[in-house]
Amino acid sequence: MNIVAKNIQLGSGKLTVMVKDSIDIQGIKTISGSRALEDTTPAARNAEVVEYILNADCTITAKTNLHELAFGITGINQAYGTPLNPRYPALIPGGSSSGSAAAVAANLADFTLGTDTGGSIRMPAACCGVYGLKPTFGRVSRKGVLPAQSSLDCVGPFANSVEMIETAMQIIDPTFTAQTLETSSSTAPKFAWLNVQANSEVSECIQDCLSQANLEVEQVEVETFKKAFDAGMQIINYENWQAYGELTKTGLIGADVQGRLLKTAETTLEQVQQAEQVKSEFTQEIDALLNKFDALLLPTLPQIPPKVADAENTVAFLNLTSLVRPFNLSGHPAISIPLETKQGLPVGLQIVTKRNADEHLCSIAKFVVKAAQ
Repeated sequence: MNIVAKNIQLGSGKLTVMVKDSIDIQGIKTISGSRALEDTTPAARNAEVVEYILNADCTITAKTNLHELAFGITGINQAYGTPLNPRYPALIPGGSSSGSAAAVAANLADFTLGTDTGGSIRMPAACCGVYGLKPTFGRVSRKGVLPAQSSLDCVGPFANSVEMIETAMQIIDPTFTAQTLETSSSTAPKFAWLNVQANSEVSECIQDCLSQANLEVEQVEVETFKKAFDAGMQIINYENWQAYGELTKTGLIGADVQGRLLKTAETTLEQVQQAEQVKSEFTQEIDALLNKFDALLLPTLPQIPPKVADAENTVAFLNLTSLVRPFNLSGHPAISIPLETKQGLPVGLQIVTKRNADEHLCSIAKFVVKAAQ
């Protein structure tokens, strides 16, 4: 199914884990789904998160495929094949952590690891109908993860339940302690619904879920949301050119990623500095809302994921990240909860909480899932 980049057998624990092939495993080449990195030297040591996994009750069984160089949102990979979306085979698996999401959807692992710079965990989670968590920026170690330098990227887990997401976080973040939300009529969580643009079938599916859960939700506006989406792209472009610009000379990068990388060379330091100003403004606006509410709710994706046959042109679908990328800019933790329309199509509910409140985020997610049952 093109989910697995390389089968391996490390450790002998009860939990099975797969990791995205942008995360180092000692003795194995980290090629990030790109022929341009096939001649790279095998990793000299494990990424720190891999060490945590091996020191826990886990067995790593594979490295997973991804959108080339983790620079794409569809999950389509011309070099090594596109991972099949197990639950929605005609639809894209989502990128860039396509194989990690698909592996969980196919029940090939108890949990998997992906990375999220502009939505690359939450987006494939929504596409494949699984749970995906982008932790607070800096909360989980990126030591031994490509690209080596990033001001937005986060390592995080996929799983088929919030409880397994929590288990994964306790393993890869030694400071994480699972919580249970204590609620009563006087202490019910306060939710804000971010008024963002999304297709009616997505909005209706989420509103049905919130009604089923009997949640009281106050609608709010975020003035800098669109600016944050654009600013996040400027920073991603600039940093990806620094990381991978030299590879564009090899002639080995797929046409879609090659074209996007060459375009990133046009990003200026002045644009990055302007993006940093937007980052400050947007972060303050989200922080202010989260001082009033326990969590912010919004769709993970603004539309139903497109079919693989219609998604060859990555640039045409960049709007798919419009609701996820802003929270990479601000660094807030965000989780995608899988929902399904009455027509049997995937939708994600995104939940966001205060920075470094990842435990609270998971407890809120458990509360919402249970209430909606």
